[in-house]
Amino acid sequence: MKDKSTLSAKLINSLLDEIKHMEIGEKIPTERQLCDIYNISRTTVRNAISYLELNGYVKRIQGRGTFVHRPSDLSQNLSDYYSFTEQTKRMGRVPKTEILEYHIEKANNLTKEKMNLAEDALIMKFIRLRKSDDIPMMLETTFLSYEDFPEITKLRLEQKPLYDIFEEDYNRKIHKVQEIFSVTTLSKTESKLLAVNHFKACLKIERLSYDIDGNLIEYTISLARGDKFNYKTIYYPK
Repeated sequence: MKDKSTLSAKLINSLLDEIKHMEIGEKIPTERQLCDIYNISRTTVRNAISYLELNGYVKRIQGRGTFVHRPSDLSQNLSDYYSFTEQTKRMGRVPKTEILEYHIEKANNLTKEKMNLAEDALIMKFIRLRKSDDIPMMLETTFLSYEDFPEITKLRLEQKPLYDIFEEDYNRKIHKVQEIFSVTTLSKTESKLLAVNHFKACLKIERLSYDIDGNLIEYTISLARGDKFNYKTIYYPK
């Protein structure tokens, strides 16, 4: 028998993919229709709809049905939204990534705490220089659990975008992202890599990405050029 939480997660992902192509106020299929379409139980469907309603993606109206509530741009695949490669392409520019370092090592105190790892856990650490039209934009240090992603080699990273690997090779779609923003200064080495003046201020972004079940996928620390990056947030207060 398939795990109910897994069935519910798959249905949520499928509905989110559908909702992002729909307009606000458009009606989604009824619970009975969803049961028939996906061949799953009414309980699983109700759990998925409740999740979408709780997070503001849909709105249920008694006696009328369930309707798309949020704008489609909030329902997009987060793997695309947080992908430097995809974002750069959308701006009509050519993305390029250089892998500067790649290591398999024992987790230190910081990564063990951030990633909730066991004492003897191994992590995969790699540093990438992200460019747009050959202009250095961001320096990223990413940490992954080696146990979760043992097949991600340096060669694989050179062949395929990381978020595509997560989703297509491991079926791990990013569902939730937590980001912490701060300002820091670049070291001499970091300044040289990003082609800016020594000790110039930059935007530091700590990102923790999770799948639909709340399991951590990645921990990334990014140093973004302050003269090239602008971050915009949009809120829809309840």
